[in-house]
Amino acid sequence: MRRAVLTVSATLLLTIASAADPPPLHEGLWEIRGQSIDNPGAKRTDFTYRLCRNHAYDKAMDALVKNVKDCTTSFDSLGDGRYSSESRCTLDETVIVSKGTYTYFSSNSTRSESYATYTPAYHGKTDETVIQDQTYVGACPAGMQPGDRISVGGTLQRYGK
Repeated sequence: MRRAVLTVSATLLLTIASAADPPPLHEGLWEIRGQSIDNPGAKRTDFTYRLCRNHAYDKAMDALVKNVKDCTTSFDSLGDGRYSSESRCTLDETVIVSKGTYTYFSSNSTRSESYATYTPAYHGKTDETVIQDQTYVGACPAGMQPGDRISVGGTLQRYGK
């Protein structure tokens, strides 16, 4: 079930502004760098990976966010390429309330910041802050499909597997 929470969080961060009709992102390979801070304990985790994306993948992720069972999510445009989101989800009797902002600097660069609380704590986690910077780096490598990810170590994770 922890994977389900991470999947919802990751999906929301990747597509947070899609529902508010921002300009489309450049299709191809994107580098996502970020950090999460989990409490209690301020456990910081830095992460970097590359994601192959296209418009169809982004729309599919947007639809996934909109259709998560036991979740309500709203998206709003703040102007100047900035968007906000708020969601409330229930997972295994834990209520997850999340708020975030997503900034489009261009079709090649974005930043997202979100904060979520877990009531009661979920596997010991009471709250989480996630910050991501996403940058277009070029065409997806041969054989890589939209949704596939490459870790820093070069491990390929196929979308949906």
